[in-house]
Amino acid sequence: MIRVVLAEDQAMVRGALATLLGLEPDIEVVGEASTGEEAVAVVGETRPDIALLDIEMPVMDGITAAAEIVRAVPDCRVMILTTFGRPGYLRRAMEAGAVAFMVKDSPARELAAAIRRVLAGERVIDPALAAAALSAGPNPLSSRERDVLAVAADGSTIGDIAVRLHLSEGTVRNYLSSAIHKTHARNRIEAVQRAQTQGWL
Repeated sequence: MIRVVLAEDQAMVRGALATLLGLEPDIEVVGEASTGEEAVAVVGETRPDIALLDIEMPVMDGITAAAEIVRAVPDCRVMILTTFGRPGYLRRAMEAGAVAFMVKDSPARELAAAIRRVLAGERVIDPALAAAALSAGPNPLSSRERDVLAVAADGSTIGDIAVRLHLSEGTVRNYLSSAIHKTHARNRIEAVQRAQTQGWL
């Protein structure tokens, strides 16, 4: 049996995935999680063959959880299953150690087939997304620029961002200015939108 842990914050979606995979004769769902942090803990406890992670989860996102799982349980292969087919997400997921990246509108039979292929040592990546990631190029933002934009996303002031990230206001302005330039945006709101659309945040 292929032992799988599912991490998805929407209970209905998680339940549907568990039911669908449970119909497969060679796949067993041995654990479920609703946050990235919970996923890391459940994988540590159950030691599955596959961890199937959503990206957008509370507490810890799926890409961060993927890196933690790969480090803590190297024999577990990580697959990302997401609503958001963004090129930047794919690149970050692969850098975190994921070996598969699929979008949720794929047919259920493709997911089961992908799990078997991953266990056999293959990488499984949505072809359209792979092409988009190649044409989009690497994430131009530094880790600090990403941090500043991520905090700016909720409309925080320069002062608020500085306090939250333990930076000076001048440093925050410099990072925002650089991020706006690199995303070819007119202002920080547009820079946040463009970075989110690309999956850079």
